[in-house]
Amino acid sequence: MKYIQSSQNPQVKQWKKLLTKKERDRSETFLIEGFHLVEEALKENQVVEVIISEKIGMPSRLDIGSASVTMVTEEIADSLSDTETPQGIYAVCRQLKTDDGVSNAKTFLLIDAVQDPGNLGTMIRTADAAGIDAVIVGRGSVDVYNSKVLRSAQGSHFHLPIIRGDLENWIQELKEKNIPVYGTALEGASTYTDIPAAESFALMVGNEGGGINKDLLMKTTANLYIPIYGKSESLNVAVATGILLYYLKK
Repeated sequence: MKYIQSSQNPQVKQWKKLLTKKERDRSETFLIEGFHLVEEALKENQVVEVIISEKIGMPSRLDIGSASVTMVTEEIADSLSDTETPQGIYAVCRQLKTDDGVSNAKTFLLIDAVQDPGNLGTMIRTADAAGIDAVIVGRGSVDVYNSKVLRSAQGSHFHLPIIRGDLENWIQELKEKNIPVYGTALEGASTYTDIPAAESFALMVGNEGGGINKDLLMKTTANLYIPIYGKSESLNVAVATGILLYYLKK
């Protein structure tokens, strides 16, 4: 086990760079924080390196496997956190390749320009819970490896493929495979219960304020609407996603 005391150590500087999207994209790695996320990543063999504060030491329950371990001072550990109460444990993880686990997928969640990290993380977690095979995140969305997205998803990043891609291309590809693509819209859409559940489908949801891009809506198999019975103008996108995914999967 290595031990680092200086915040000027090149390895510490590299960890801090992973707090930026630019470095995550360049290195194809990302940084996670907290016992639960680290344990989930270790189970799926996606961990390159575990970073642990000297204040807490290495828990015996963690199965590190082939990952390297570095112990750091409490000061360094705290500097890697963006939470108010750091847990003192982190891991550098590999990003999955684009085509990992998708070739035989039958159910998809497509996400267009969702910008709130809490919403995106919750939708990834919901897709995981509903047994969806893959999540496709289009342009304009918050980075899937943003720290707040990772915390909201609660480890679901390690359970199913999450792909950043062009939604127009994905819609075309899915329809060529006879997988219906359902959009979500407030106008010109069918009530979601009019659509039968199916073994294969793709659900597309959109931006918190503007919804799905109109050009994408024109390419779907059908567009769905969730009735509003109270006085609210709309549902939160993550809540709507949960309702529709569980209905389509029933």
